[in-house]
Amino acid sequence: MADLGAPVRVSPLIKFGRWSFLAVGVAYGAYHQQRLAKREVGIREIEAQQKAIRDKKLAAEKKRNQEEEAKAIAELSGPTKK
Repeated sequence: MADLGAPVRVSPLIKFGRWSFLAVGVAYGAYHQQRLAKREVGIREIEAQQKAIRDKKLAAEKKRNQEEEAKAIAELSGPTKK
């Protein structure tokens, strides 16, 4: 391995800048996460309402299909005319 030499002293201004940017980044991330969480709650409420409507439509369609299938089976299994 190469000899890297002694580490260089970092200026206190640079250290302060690094820690400041880290703190600002964490604060921004928390704010952004909170904002996105609020938006997601609204989206989930809308999806829940749409799911209820969609479930009713699917139940009605399923019932209609079962009735049609029962009718078709009754016609096919009925007595045949000779």
